Amino acid sequence: MLCIYHDNTNPYHNLATEEYFFKNFSEPIFMLWRNESAIIVGKYQNTLAEINVDYVKENHIKVVRRITGGGAVFHDLGNLNYTFIAREGDGDFRTFSQPVIDVLRQLGVPATFEGRNDLMINGQKFSGNAQCAYNGRILHHGTLLFCSEISDLSAALRVDPLKFQDKSVKSVRKRVTNISEHLPRPLSILEFADLIMKHIQAKFSDCQMYHFTQYDEEQIQRLISEKYETWEWNFGNSPQYDFSKTIRTAGGNLQVNLHIKNGSISEMKISGDFFVVRDNEIEKFEKLFENQLYNEDNLKQLFTGIRTEDFLLNITNEDMLAAMF
Repeated sequence: MLCIYHDNTNPYHNLATEEYFFKNFSEPIFMLWRNESAIIVGKYQNTLAEINVDYVKENHIKVVRRITGGGAVFHDLGNLNYTFIAREGDGDFRTFSQPVIDVLRQLGVPATFEGRNDLMINGQKFSGNAQCAYNGRILHHGTLLFCSEISDLSAALRVDPLKFQDKSVKSVRKRVTNISEHLPRPLSILEFADLIMKHIQAKFSDCQMYHFTQYDEEQIQRLISEKYETWEWNFGNSPQYDFSKTIRTAGGNLQVNLHIKNGSISEMKISGDFFVVRDNEIEKFEKLFENQLYNEDNLKQLFTGIRTEDFLLNITNEDMLAAMF
């Protein structure tokens, strides 16, 4: 088994690293890693329906889609992540989670595996797990809340459910806790990581530490630039859904209804108690947005050639953008 423990905390890099080793190595692998503040969404989720967009922007939180299913999770440097890559059939959720439970119980923490994929302490969740299979191999990874900022977690994942209607996989929020709050003696997250790695090395006699080669880094960087940093993967890959938002403007109440398909606006409808500049112009205005990528930067660029006030009285481009996100 190859054991990897690196100190890169860039979430784009770390998700790309998982996929690179998963799809290009035949050996079993165990990896520990941490991310700076980020939201990691499940492969089949509608990204915008999982995040508090304003909070994410204000706090410069990266949003990255992973290759496994399940719900959205918040990462920060107080969260430790672990990854197992093995032959398909060599384990399941419980099997791959057991080493973590073993270490915690050795520390005097009554950790348990519950439900489909959760690790709990006294009824509170501290870890969620997800996995996927590819070409006869399985990737299993999980979060370990050790000393995360729970308030940041809650704020980053708080979203208005009335804005979105879709059939994507929604995250189920549970009461969470940090491992550090249950330890009988103080322990740093790095000390905790060392304990887990030592336990894995003792459990698997063939373990050997692996360090990235220059080729590894080049291939990981290619995955980052071609996939994990792209809007298409992180947002455009969301399933089709409907978005609706109402705001108050100087011209009256403005409601924007969007149908998003393959990351683009397939239909836009505007309603409210505003006044139009000319009759029958609103349909023309709505048509301007069809087949546009539902991406704020793209729409800002589109608005450089549009004046909303030419169509809707006393409603500005800034108003429209505010109502569309």
